[in-house]
Amino acid sequence: MPSAFPPVAEQLRILTRGVEKIVPDDELPRKLEHSRQTGTPLRVKYGIDPTGIDVHLGHTVPLRKIRQFQDLGHQAVIILGNYTAMVGDPSGRDEARSRRLTEAEVESNARDYLAQVGKVIDLSRAEVHRNGDWFGRMSFAQVLALCGRVTVAQLLTRDDFARRYRDERPIFLHECLYPVMQAWDSVEIRSDVELGGTEQLYSFMLARDLQAQEGLPQQIGMMSPILVGLDGVRRMGKSLGNYIGISESPFEMMKKFMQLPDTAMRMFFELLTEIPLDEADRLLSGHPKEAKVTLAKHVIAQYHDARQAEEAATRWQNEIGGSGLPADIPEVRLRRETLPDGNMPAVRLLTELALCSSGSEARRLIAQGGARLGPDKVAVESADQAIRVDDGLLVWAGKKKFCRVRLE
Repeated sequence: MPSAFPPVAEQLRILTRGVEKIVPDDELPRKLEHSRQTGTPLRVKYGIDPTGIDVHLGHTVPLRKIRQFQDLGHQAVIILGNYTAMVGDPSGRDEARSRRLTEAEVESNARDYLAQVGKVIDLSRAEVHRNGDWFGRMSFAQVLALCGRVTVAQLLTRDDFARRYRDERPIFLHECLYPVMQAWDSVEIRSDVELGGTEQLYSFMLARDLQAQEGLPQQIGMMSPILVGLDGVRRMGKSLGNYIGISESPFEMMKKFMQLPDTAMRMFFELLTEIPLDEADRLLSGHPKEAKVTLAKHVIAQYHDARQAEEAATRWQNEIGGSGLPADIPEVRLRRETLPDGNMPAVRLLTELALCSSGSEARRLIAQGGARLGPDKVAVESADQAIRVDDGLLVWAGKKKFCRVRLE
């Protein structure tokens, strides 16, 4: 009887795209071949602590990999870490979390997270577990027995703990339980493959040890690179303000894509689209703006639809990329008595309209040629220039900030 799974070579071509590291690297083909021979799908684990996440494109990198496994016929298993979230993931952290979440906060966040990730993976075909289902039933004796399988020396091989120990910063006991709990999740759900970032390597390998101790097949760790943000350097993150959220409007996503540095575009093509890489390279060898528009439309269509992605691209070209005016121009009211002769100095106008937060910011903007007037965007020549302020005057502060004056 023919296998329901594609040939192993075809699966590897799809699954290894955009993967930085697989450990052990020789086991994935064997697991895929065994899956084909037995007709048994691999169980592919991805764990997330529901700590109030607005899902952005960086989060979608492993989620897209899960969807690829699903589309190839394998079983997605999502772990909502309602118990690990109350500890807090220490990965990459130089200090302990100052506040732990309550059970009610975690559960509320979990529902919100599932609503967002449903845009990436097919939840109707996925298993969803909360790790409180097993940790909540453990007695203190069972917790001690689990901790007895891991040495302190092993924990200190983690970069984050080793750094804090070396710098004499505190490592709290509950934080040491986090990687043990994450690894035990793999035992409970009998994971064959676990997805995550390179910072999770220790937990992935610890899971293999615990599975072997339980007489279970050992999982493989598949680690994706960290997607950079709009600055092209640091990892994408909401706290850094360099992210693109999947719940943002198509136009907001388009505007952010067009800010992306040229150097980051190939990574975005590889990790966020199915476009063949030779085609991506061909696009990147041409005009960067056209490549960004193509990239943006492909990604936006995944979370909205192709029509909305096309409309966002057209609107961006008309309002920002070309010479058209924005569709929605905010209006700011000025009182006529503030204009005794109908004029106002340029610096004061920019601050009165709240386009600049201070006079020094306004002066810098003018010096850089970013202050402009009217639909033709005529540059303001100097900070002291007297601007004739008529009702309906359009004032620009760079490409993204603008308003129309209404006199009253």
